Amino acid sequence: MSQRSIELTVGIFVLAGIIALAMISVRLGGLDLFPAGTYNFTAKFTSVSGLRVGASVEIAGVKVGRIQAIGLSGEDALVTLQLDDSIKLSKDSIASIRTKGILGDKYIRLSLGGSIAMIRPGGKIRETEPPIDIEKLIGDFIFGKVK
Repeated sequence: MSQRSIELTVGIFVLAGIIALAMISVRLGGLDLFPAGTYNFTAKFTSVSGLRVGASVEIAGVKVGRIQAIGLSGEDALVTLQLDDSIKLSKDSIASIRTKGILGDKYIRLSLGGSIAMIRPGGKIRETEPPIDIEKLIGDFIFGKVK
């Protein structure tokens, strides 16, 4: 094998490795290089403990969006949800913060309501449920505050 063909083969493998590393980085980073049609909703929670930007938004266990931003609105937390444009939410839909898996990753679960009236893009989900505070529950149980 000539020196030139060896260098060409090594170059191809290095290039393939760089491309694979870039694909893994984009995938693990949660970047969406070619986003489909999306729109935003907001939801106000009394607590968003453990929730992070980029976490998933699910309906019936199916990912339908992600959390775009978390901020303050007075004493409450305002969460901006970015959903696929194929998802339509009724005005009585409920957004609740849940825990996924054994590691405790937080996500937002949407429960669809039965109302005919829909929330417009950019609208607000009125019914929300904050995350369950496991530490408080255990403390209440230990000190006999739970009946």
